Amino acid sequence: MPAFRLAHLSDPHLVPPEGETAFGGAWLSKRTLSRLSWRRKRSHVHRPEVLAAVVADIQAHAPDHIAVTGDLTNFSTEKEWIAARAWLTGLGPPGTVTLSLGNHDVLVREAAAAARMTGWAPWLHDAGPGFPAVRDRQDVVLINLCSALPTRPFSAEGELGADQLERLAAILRREHARFRIVLLHHAVVEGTVKPRKALRDRAALREVLRAEGAELVLHGHAHAPVFATTPGPKGAIPVMAVPSASARAGGRTPAAGWRLLEVGEDGAVGVVERGFDGAAMVETGRYRLLAQTFPLRS
Repeated sequence: MPAFRLAHLSDPHLVPPEGETAFGGAWLSKRTLSRLSWRRKRSHVHRPEVLAAVVADIQAHAPDHIAVTGDLTNFSTEKEWIAARAWLTGLGPPGTVTLSLGNHDVLVREAAAAARMTGWAPWLHDAGPGFPAVRDRQDVVLINLCSALPTRPFSAEGELGADQLERLAAILRREHARFRIVLLHHAVVEGTVKPRKALRDRAALREVLRAEGAELVLHGHAHAPVFATTPGPKGAIPVMAVPSASARAGGRTPAAGWRLLEVGEDGAVGVVERGFDGAAMVETGRYRLLAQTFPLRS
């Protein structure tokens, strides 16, 4: 079996459609606060030309699959969801792209259910709603979690919930002979993000991973390159995140980037890091993760 090549990008924060940055509703609503943030910072930090360069670079490398770990939108409005679906369509067919919902995609309570019903479903799962969503690709299984939920103002927390964690444990156990890649938006390892942005039940998630194992965990939300580990039954499990896919470097904001992960038959992973240097996409790193479990079946 040839290597499975997976591209990981995250947090594109697509430029809102015309009129979507106008204020409205309660002053301390999540959408109003997000619009203030966009006007203050995001309109300068998140640039469409940078995102276009990242997407073109990914497509030039022709991966087998693309993982997008959340935050396509900024205010979770209907116009944004429609625009984001068009962007997803341009990124790749649903069978070759998996999307994990981010906190900005379900920013407010009325958006929590609607975001799943505006044409994004084919990129979230293969068959039927609900999470974890399992996507079987070659000898790799992508396990898509949903950590996004509406929260109070000034909070960007996430939560998986006991039911989703229980189902995750069962899936990891069932798929133990596969290369298991867990996808979610929120960070897994302590200290990756500030408490107001944390996954509430991250300790419970790490306990599931410790007991059942996984070969790789990919997330977003941090807007920074992350390489950490969390314990598994047969060794350390790599936990990785990438910068925002639309970020122009400045201050504490890392430049946009993505990773190409090449899973070999022996379970080892070749990693190529790509970043935006202000003018073009360049290679910023290359290394190899040794297999922690056992070879994939042939």
